[in-house]
Amino acid sequence: MGSTGGDRVVRERVSAVDTAWLRMDRPSNLMMIVGIDVFDRPVDPRRLRTVVESRLLAFDRFRQRVEFDAAGVAWWVDDDRFDLDRHLVPHVLGGAGDDAALQRFVAELASTPLDPERPLWQFHLVRGYAGTDALVARIHHCIADGIALVRVLLSLTDPDGGRARPPRVAVAAPGHEHEDARLVSNPWRPFLDPITHGAVRAIEVTGAAVVESAKLAHDPDRLLGAAQSAPRIAADAARIALMTADTPTSLKGRTGVAKAVAWNEPLPLADVKLVCRALGASVNDVLLSCVAGALRGYLRGRGEATEGCEIRALVPVNLRPADAPLRLGNRFGLVPLELPVGFANPVARLLEVRRRMDALKDGYQGLLSYGLLAAVGSAPRAVQTPILDYLAHKATAVMTNVPGPREPLRLAGRRLSRMMCWVPQSSDIGLGVSILSYAGGVQFGVIADRRLCPDPHALIDAFAPEFERLLLIAAMLPAELLGPGLDPDRLERALFGAPPSAARGEAPGPKRPRAASSA
Repeated sequence: MGSTGGDRVVRERVSAVDTAWLRMDRPSNLMMIVGIDVFDRPVDPRRLRTVVESRLLAFDRFRQRVEFDAAGVAWWVDDDRFDLDRHLVPHVLGGAGDDAALQRFVAELASTPLDPERPLWQFHLVRGYAGTDALVARIHHCIADGIALVRVLLSLTDPDGGRARPPRVAVAAPGHEHEDARLVSNPWRPFLDPITHGAVRAIEVTGAAVVESAKLAHDPDRLLGAAQSAPRIAADAARIALMTADTPTSLKGRTGVAKAVAWNEPLPLADVKLVCRALGASVNDVLLSCVAGALRGYLRGRGEATEGCEIRALVPVNLRPADAPLRLGNRFGLVPLELPVGFANPVARLLEVRRRMDALKDGYQGLLSYGLLAAVGSAPRAVQTPILDYLAHKATAVMTNVPGPREPLRLAGRRLSRMMCWVPQSSDIGLGVSILSYAGGVQFGVIADRRLCPDPHALIDAFAPEFERLLLIAAMLPAELLGPGLDPDRLERALFGAPPSAARGEAPGPKRPRAASSA
């Protein structure tokens, strides 16, 4: 590692995991995280530029490009030709300046590679969208994962209402252990524990058994924990290695280059929590069951059979301890979640999603997939590609569910009225589903391969009705029918006067869950 005046790092090796994400770029699926912030009224471009200069560029990664040496090793190198005008780009939205116009522009950006000779990020200030402005961000996944990037992007914002900024959060990065990038406190920490508890514990207790075995050997307490967890680790490893393909649908196939983007009007978060309390489920459970129902409605609308249908989604799982200082780079795993699309009864579907999520929470699949990425990132591309293709061919979608700030935020002096974000898909996965809550609303969005899902609006339009069915059940049924012991068929009969789903010839789903859901 070289340096110039002071402690400034000018050359640092790209980690194995980040190298894996760098290599995953394909014309049909670029490894970019795409986000949209919508301002409540037009923003001053000069003020926005000042915020980006003073806050975003405090992170060295956003001034560094990737350079490969003769041996094919990737390095972070300071870009001596850095020009902010190449990264903060204005754009005037054509057409009607409506959602459709912005969606077309975002889809075009999602299909356009970032310049590999420059730092791998770009902000597009979109003027003329619905009478205001929007900021579209494209950041390559090799810079950081979604959890880290969210904290970085939140560092650009201020609380609404002129309140003082929250305390700063220290940034830990190689060569910059005491760097302070004026980060706001992470507002999502209370939400990260439910799905990540098991993964974080795995890092603390047995993670070294998979990733840093040499260190583990010198720590008897951690070695004992690893031995006690070995059967579960072995079982989860087998589930990854022996995954069967999910149900073939029109959403699976060879991807093209062109993308399509769609989103809905946000659902009230208060209504989502009402359903959670009434049906004894988490916010995650409710929203994921609505995704499964929307997929069911979309496929049936295309004339496809859904009986017994299982669609596997790869779900990112944070592997960072909740109190750890921010490090850029990637520190997450992927867990395969099978969505019970074949369940016709919405309550039965919700309960099945809850059961499967509970089974995944204390497992090690996220940690194992992280170790796998670290291994393939150090291997030649010829070894990496078949392994990543294997995982991708077993899934139909990549799905994220991110609980965002509860209160409105301001960026460059303007309130943000809406926030959206999508993570990339890999190999021939053609569907990305994102759920993001912000300021009392829940935003559902889709980015899709146009060849496999030419009309993602049809999928978006099926989401709200699925939630409204659950809301109707929660609002209209007497308390004695609800609670932990609720009976899905009894609820459906009481509400709709209908016989159980199975009696109508609609199978509620496979009798025996597949490997990923029986953990």
